[in-house]
Amino acid sequence: MDLVAEVSTDSVLHHPGPGPRIAVLDYGVKRGIVDNLRQRGCDVWVLPHRTTAAEVAALEPAGLVLSPGPGDPQRLSHEVAQVRALWERFSIFGICLGHQIIGRAAGAETFKLPYGHRGSNQPVQDLDTGRVCVTTQNHGYAVDETSLDRAEMRVTHRNLNDGTVEGLRHWRLPIMSIQYHPEGRPGPQDSTYLFDEWLNTIGGTPVVRPAHAAEPSGTRG
Repeated sequence: MDLVAEVSTDSVLHHPGPGPRIAVLDYGVKRGIVDNLRQRGCDVWVLPHRTTAAEVAALEPAGLVLSPGPGDPQRLSHEVAQVRALWERFSIFGICLGHQIIGRAAGAETFKLPYGHRGSNQPVQDLDTGRVCVTTQNHGYAVDETSLDRAEMRVTHRNLNDGTVEGLRHWRLPIMSIQYHPEGRPGPQDSTYLFDEWLNTIGGTPVVRPAHAAEPSGTRG
């Protein structure tokens, strides 16, 4: 079943704001994501999931958010291809299904979890800072770390219950993703800082590698 098609908007939705124009590809976007962007002054445009890379580029956004949504990311080859076509052009932030799409656009595989991650009590560690956040999660698939090209992407967050990948970041480009929901309502609100962290990459701000992060080896796995 094409579940994303059932929940995505059929038309462009505009939420005006005085700040940077942000395009949100709607795979099942939550109002909390739009509200978090608007609270930071963003001019938010929510686009149907079948929007092409050319159509996104024509909007001339400052950044692109890939929303959460239902179903198996392996079904979304069109969406993955459009994101890859925008890879070098915009700052990109993927959330939940958007994280999985970024993983697949980077060449990684995804797999179905035995039980999935559900609820608002999932502990996740930020590997750059050591900080542990309690997060809201609702997903049944994950990025296969062994298939990740470490020369392109690095793991930034990890689930402390089962060790699965909870965050990715491109070594060179302003592309980042998380598997959980920083916009989760009623909370916890531990991870809302990620919206600010991503927005700080807009406008060509270089992505700073933490001093202790391993250099890309050029090998896969």
